[in-house]
Amino acid sequence: MARILIVEDDEIISKRILEGLTLAGHRCIAAFDGDEALELIGGNPFDLILLDVMLPKMSGFDLIGHIKHVPVIFLTARDSERDRIAGLDLGADDYIVKPFSMNELLARVRVVLRRTKRSENFFPLDDLLIDFDSCKVYRGGEEIKLTAKEFGILDVLITNRNSILTREQILNTVWSYQYDGETSRNIDVYIVQLRKKLGLKDRIKAVYGVGYRLEI
Repeated sequence: MARILIVEDDEIISKRILEGLTLAGHRCIAAFDGDEALELIGGNPFDLILLDVMLPKMSGFDLIGHIKHVPVIFLTARDSERDRIAGLDLGADDYIVKPFSMNELLARVRVVLRRTKRSENFFPLDDLLIDFDSCKVYRGGEEIKLTAKEFGILDVLITNRNSILTREQILNTVWSYQYDGETSRNIDVYIVQLRKKLGLKDRIKAVYGVGYRLEI
């Protein structure tokens, strides 16, 4: 699951993209002009930005110059070789010409996220360092032992940091629908262990009657 910003001034296209990505499990926010997008980029941690070129107030080619450390896929009707080269030279990770199928878009999104999500596959959190490649957590160079399920829950909390996750969402993501007798209430036990092992009592917040949120 990734946090994706969709910058597209055509409301019909924007809604179609948002619905398709949401069904694929991503969390999406839509912006409809360059100024609105710039404001959202400044206040939210995104994993990917889908960016139209021809936007009101600020073009996508101008807007990408303000985007740092977030991968960008251009979505545009401008299909000339010159425009494609210009977009890639400006730093885009991909360039998709309209019209496109949702299946193609989802495939391109997967490729870019695999390549770019979580720079260097490490995530610093307070005095912890989370290594997603090895599924290990370190404090001061010493490994803190986590079970596979504990690390899986930590992973999904970090991926969706500052967002509320229900117990069912965590269970579905970490267990991939193969519960092995687990229930959503078992998540509470794992959360208690994570807080204790990692010292994250003040970070992993319980949302009464709903689930949990990792506050960063």
